[in-house]
Amino acid sequence: MPKSELSIVRVHNELLGTYGDRGNADVLAFRANARGVSASIIDISYRDPIPSTGDIYLLGGAEDAAQVLSTDALNRSLFAATIENGAVLLAICAGFQIIGKSYYAHGAKVDGVGLLDMDTVPGDRRYVGDIKLHSPWCESEITGFENHGGRTILGSELSPFGEVITGFGNGESTIDGAVSGNIFGTYLHGPVLARNPEFADLLLARAVGKVLDPYEDELAERYATERRAAVR
Repeated sequence: MPKSELSIVRVHNELLGTYGDRGNADVLAFRANARGVSASIIDISYRDPIPSTGDIYLLGGAEDAAQVLSTDALNRSLFAATIENGAVLLAICAGFQIIGKSYYAHGAKVDGVGLLDMDTVPGDRRYVGDIKLHSPWCESEITGFENHGGRTILGSELSPFGEVITGFGNGESTIDGAVSGNIFGTYLHGPVLARNPEFADLLLARAVGKVLDPYEDELAERYATERRAAVR
């Protein structure tokens, strides 16, 4: 049964909000409300339990210390079980690394949440700059900005989010991110959903449970077009 109300859970924004990824929640709420789907944003501190009733969960970017603190809190919660039950998850950069099996912080290996079969290891350089992808999940090219030092290695059965046209993706790689069911991970900041409204609508449709009615947002489309042209 399609939903008429959505709960968007912004997870540990005080830790995972370094690069403006908090804006992804605002984009989702705006585009849902514009279609008559009531959407509310819930901010969950790392000190608080993760609610199991959310429809969309969002993880953003962070530096090492904040990333480890968030991981510890998530591993003590029912977060993994909630996502495995079918909730939509968008995980960006540090948040993307967190949902894998392991990553490195301050030179030490850290156990991740284990939602995706992947590991992140230290890269040979800092991967910084504009990035553009072809993604099978969207007709338009996806753009963003990446800034990370990790190289993410996907398990053999895990699908990437997109094929890199410009940039580094998972670390001097031909691919970026990973997708499994309703879990979407990527290194793209931006916020990525402000730069790519088609991707935002994909996540909303997954959460609502139906194809969304068309919504014309001239400003958003103009911005997305400008960013695609600018990233060469």
